[in-house]
Amino acid sequence: MLNSVTDEFEAQLRAILPEGAFKSDTDGYFTESRGRWTGQGLVVAPSSTQEVSAVVKACNDAKVGVVPYGGGTGLVGGQILQDGAKPVVLSLERMIKVRDVYPTEDTMVVEAGAILASIQDEAERIGRLFPLSLASEGSARIGGLLSTNAGGLNVLRYGNARAQCLGLEVVLADGTVWNGLSRLHKDNTGYDLRDLMIGAEGTLGVITAAALKLSPRPASVGSAMIAVKGPAAALALLALAKERLAEGISAFELMHRQGFDFLDEVGPEYHAPLAETPEWTVLIDVGLPSGLQADEALVDLFEAALEADLVTDGVIAQSEAQREAFWFIRENIPEANRRIGSISSHDISIPLSVVPEFIKIGPEQLEKIGEFRINCFGHLGDGNLHYNVFPPKGLSRADFSSERDQIKEAVHDLAHEFSGSVSAEHGVGRLKVGDLERYSDPAKLTMMRAIKGALDPNGIMNPGAVLR
Repeated sequence: MLNSVTDEFEAQLRAILPEGAFKSDTDGYFTESRGRWTGQGLVVAPSSTQEVSAVVKACNDAKVGVVPYGGGTGLVGGQILQDGAKPVVLSLERMIKVRDVYPTEDTMVVEAGAILASIQDEAERIGRLFPLSLASEGSARIGGLLSTNAGGLNVLRYGNARAQCLGLEVVLADGTVWNGLSRLHKDNTGYDLRDLMIGAEGTLGVITAAALKLSPRPASVGSAMIAVKGPAAALALLALAKERLAEGISAFELMHRQGFDFLDEVGPEYHAPLAETPEWTVLIDVGLPSGLQADEALVDLFEAALEADLVTDGVIAQSEAQREAFWFIRENIPEANRRIGSISSHDISIPLSVVPEFIKIGPEQLEKIGEFRINCFGHLGDGNLHYNVFPPKGLSRADFSSERDQIKEAVHDLAHEFSGSVSAEHGVGRLKVGDLERYSDPAKLTMMRAIKGALDPNGIMNPGAVLR
């Protein structure tokens, strides 16, 4: 049983932290972007690993919960504790330093509060690329991205956040600092504690710094928006692209016409790349080394796909502005979704070979519940679909509040039936704790609970997230 923050405990923290660590305006820390969660707590923002350690140790001694807080961009409630004992909300926003840069090693060491876009800019400054990229990169912080093992747009080529991290510095539940900021690519000395902490969503410790892996910047980049004959044709196009471009494919996004219709309905305004919006569209992004031209490679790919009867139309970006216009569409489909208001949103992953069958069967399952609009889009290259269910035009999600759980269960049951995951890149948080219990192998849950009990015996780290 955890204790709430009291005036006495707050006074204890004020004795060990400077006044600047305490946040007086806390409104933004207790809500999330979709307005479905409202939190509570005493918000503190330490400026060093030592201060984080002191806070966590004090909380552990007093059995007060700690909710680590990054950029607040999570969508599964991992940064929000709505019920129970009032916790300490530990924000990493003041820990933003780039500690070291090693260009010859393609490595950078940064503090956990560094914003993703700033890390990308620092990598570009030394002629390198930090390829983790997602819609919230202007506010998401690297500690939170690693804690949720974020994916984003470039997973096909570069992998999830896990694949782009070499080492970590972590404050454990008793305040101990684990200095695991290794820059080694090979280290087989025992358990991989880095991978244990990545994706743990702050339930095992607080990430305070990370050694990140950088990549060469492609010499030639290009994008194409291509109309495909359906999800099966998109999958065949992906295979063809891999044969021809191998590791040169950075992203391969599948978009249904519903996403474009939502943009037309509520904005943001965009420039339509094709004369007619097809039922299914693929956005492909490539980056090639010196001596190869991305636009020529995309032309050859399109011609081969046309000959194979996979595509019907397409546009290859002729400038960086046009390329950005393509990506503006993809990156603003979630904003249009938000403006429409989904009844139930799903971040799922499906084995690639059965994605077309899942997309075919999904609407049939939902028709048993009612009439809905479905916006299916996502990262086809890694099987990650954002499968979101909306009310018919003229109605709102509030009209279907009683069907929300039934819709979610239908989609998640189908994903599980197809050997998929109900959490592809957003994490479990508090929203999907029940789903984790419902769909996970019992042995997995036993192992996870054993690890949690060993590293956080008092249960102070992000209580109620991932495991309950």
